[in-house]
Amino acid sequence: MPSFEVLYQAAALCLTYPDDDFRARLPLLREAAPQLREFTDHAAVTPPQDLAAHYVEVFDFTDRHSLHLSWWRDGDTRRRGMSLVRFKDLYRAHGLECTGEELPDFLPAVLEFTSRTGNTELLLEHRDALEQLRSRLTDFGTPYASVLDAVCATLPTAQTGVR
Repeated sequence: MPSFEVLYQAAALCLTYPDDDFRARLPLLREAAPQLREFTDHAAVTPPQDLAAHYVEVFDFTDRHSLHLSWWRDGDTRRRGMSLVRFKDLYRAHGLECTGEELPDFLPAVLEFTSRTGNTELLLEHRDALEQLRSRLTDFGTPYASVLDAVCATLPTAQTGVR
């Protein structure tokens, strides 16, 4: 698979809460990852408070647009706990720790992990979730859908008819 480390890192930043640091990085993101220009151009002309409010509306009010990949497969069940452990174990196996407030299945964390390690295992394993999220964001009419479009375009298409 071709190298998409810069795109994954840029997409990770685009899918986090749009704070002042994000706004300062916009010109760099735009140049480094042209695949994300639809989103970065939108973010550049949207007032900061409006962009932040839109992020909250899209990602914080409903699980229909969850950025937590294990939620798509496991929902809010005990099984999800084991899935989260698997994320942490894979990070540790590559010398990384998941720190901060977010769970290890948070899509920006997975994208950053993939960017740093080149390991696409988690993205491929959760390809269906990424496609569902991409579809729902598209239906919702949010510019964040273009970020998922760019990420999904880097992944091989699912093989049909394979057992």
